[in-house]
Amino acid sequence: MDIFPTQYSLLSAAALNDVLEELYGLKSMTSTLLIHNVSDTYILENGAEHYIFKIYRAAHRSLAEIRAEAELLNILHEKGASVSYPLYDLKGNQIQSFNAAEGLRYGMLFSYAEGKVCQMMNDTQLATVGREMGRLHQLTSTIQLIHPRKEYNINSMLIDTLERVKPAFAELPEEYEYLRESNKKVMAMLARFDTASFGFGYCHYDFLPKNFHFENDDKLTFFDFDFAGKGYLVNDLASFYAHFFLQVLFNVMSQQEADRSFKVFLKNYQKERSLSDAEIASIPYFGYAWWIFYMGFHYDNFEDWSNFFFGPKFLKERVGWIRKWVERYVDKAWDYSGNC
Repeated sequence: MDIFPTQYSLLSAAALNDVLEELYGLKSMTSTLLIHNVSDTYILENGAEHYIFKIYRAAHRSLAEIRAEAELLNILHEKGASVSYPLYDLKGNQIQSFNAAEGLRYGMLFSYAEGKVCQMMNDTQLATVGREMGRLHQLTSTIQLIHPRKEYNINSMLIDTLERVKPAFAELPEEYEYLRESNKKVMAMLARFDTASFGFGYCHYDFLPKNFHFENDDKLTFFDFDFAGKGYLVNDLASFYAHFFLQVLFNVMSQQEADRSFKVFLKNYQKERSLSDAEIASIPYFGYAWWIFYMGFHYDNFEDWSNFFFGPKFLKERVGWIRKWVERYVDKAWDYSGNC
């Protein structure tokens, strides 16, 4: 009997464990599915050591894009950045292939980011994030990869994305019109900046606390560069600020404490890499673009991941969040410059 056409398979953790032990010369490992998302992430461990194995979907990442991610992380690791990086197997390969039901799927084994996620960061941890992100950007601003990655610009973040998600708003015309008007407003504000003078390079583009582990207050490791692409480096600061916005939105901290915490981060970032006042002032607008991009990410992956939550209720709530972002940071004065 022929295999029925398949869109998104889930590979057996036990079978993967056997294959990876042989490929990498590992012993007595146990493999467990960690995340079933737009890609699948497994943890391999034996008590003494642990690793992360990530297997991609062709619909989400092409082989060329996976090679680019490996290339970027290899360079960053070689230059001393605090990142989780892909490991070589016994034959010197970093990318593995699997003949899954839907066709070839590719995966990489990563070093494990020691420590844990910390949502409520103290000042030492905030300083560490700032310092390490600044160091990372000093490197990514000088790199030109051989393999292609997505570019984050006004078209890809705002114009194309909003047009692409339009069908999802069939029952929410008022919400879509609000986003359309907000897009125009934000693009007009961004046009006032001399963005040609902004730092440019490869961005992580998802610098939320879920994507770095603290081993201790002074040591962290960044991971999950799945969104990595070329763009203004301030995009990463904007995605990190989204964390503080959410903390305020859900009454975990006050806006005053969020402002103070972000200033601690900014001060330490600038010890490693300078920022112009214009770059800092642009953060709310690039942050808005990040929210629109993420909405497009949810829409694009509806069939394989987001279908259990992506719908009118989710969109209405998410547009509500974006309204609050615009009211607090776009429509009002937002100034972290000068005394940072």
